[in-house]
Amino acid sequence: MFRGRFEHTIDPKGRVSVPVKFRELLTEKYDDRLILTNFDRCLVAYPYEEWRVLEEKASSLSMVKKEVKSFQRFFVSGAVECPIDKLGRILIPPTLRDYAQLERNVVFAGMLKKFEIWGMGRWLEEIKRAEEDFEGMGTALGDLGL
Repeated sequence: MFRGRFEHTIDPKGRVSVPVKFRELLTEKYDDRLILTNFDRCLVAYPYEEWRVLEEKASSLSMVKKEVKSFQRFFVSGAVECPIDKLGRILIPPTLRDYAQLERNVVFAGMLKKFEIWGMGRWLEEIKRAEEDFEGMGTALGDLGL
């Protein structure tokens, strides 16, 4: 499972090192292919096998529903395969960098079967919002058995 937070820098060409802990997990449990897509003001990175599970679920949804079409147009069409190079880096395409406002400093956040990549400014806003909401989440988390 992907867990933890790691700060890295992205170079002007859009290359960034994947945290060693995440690369080790990818090597042990998955192949080294990552699928990146845009979601919720950041990028979400799926190991290829986990992405395939998501695609299977998405392909079984009704294409008549507006929400399904919107999801596929935004989330699925934005997906790009980003292989990890010999130096442990991925090249993030400009469209995804622009969407997530990735500049020099980025944060990798483990999210169990996937991980997120945030621009530092957006990450600080999001983590502050999460901290403010955390007390109120107690009941909802308890209802989920956590």
